[in-house]
Amino acid sequence: MKNLKMMALALTTIFTLNSCSNDDSPVVEEELITTLTATFVGGGQTITLTSRDLDGDGPNAPVITVSGNFAAETTYSGSVQFLNELENPAENITEEIEEKDLEHQVFYQISNSLGNFTYSDFDTDGNPLGLEFTFTTGANPGTGTITITLRHLPNKNAAGVSEGNITNAGGSTDVEVSFPVVVI
Repeated sequence: MKNLKMMALALTTIFTLNSCSNDDSPVVEEELITTLTATFVGGGQTITLTSRDLDGDGPNAPVITVSGNFAAETTYSGSVQFLNELENPAENITEEIEEKDLEHQVFYQISNSLGNFTYSDFDTDGNPLGLEFTFTTGANPGTGTITITLRHLPNKNAAGVSEGNITNAGGSTDVEVSFPVVVI
C-alpha cells in the first residue's frame, strides 16, 4: 500500500511538471507589407513614390512608380506609409510601427549625392523613427535612386544610426525598396 501511494505521488509530480512549460514567450507574428508609399511636398509640387506587391511573397515583382521629378535646391517635407493590401480593408502597418516605435526605424539612402534626408519624428526615447522626414535636393541635376528601408529591432545607439546610416543598425529588414529618381 505504501508503494502504491509513492507511485501515485511520483506520477502526479511528473504530470504536474510536464504541464508547466517555460515556453510561455509570446508569438511574434510578422506583418506582411505589400505597399510602401512615400510622399514628398515642396517647391509647389507633390511627388509620390509607390511600391505595390499585391501577390505578397509571390513570384511577381513589385510595381514601382514615381509620379514626377524633383527640383534642384528644393526642400520637401515627407512621410511614408506601409500597408498590407491583401487584407480587406487594407491594414495600415504604419499605425503598428508608431505604436512600437522603439522597435522600428526607417532609413533613407540616396545615390549620386542628389540630396540629403533628415528625420522629423522620433521614438519615445528620442531616437529617430523616420515615418516623417525632410528631403533637400542638391544644386546639381542628375539621376539616381532613393532606397527606403524599414528595419525591425535596429540598434539605435550604434554609431551613425541616429543620423540615418544603416551600416551599423543591425536588426532585420521588414521591407526595402529602391526608386529611380530624377533631379532637374
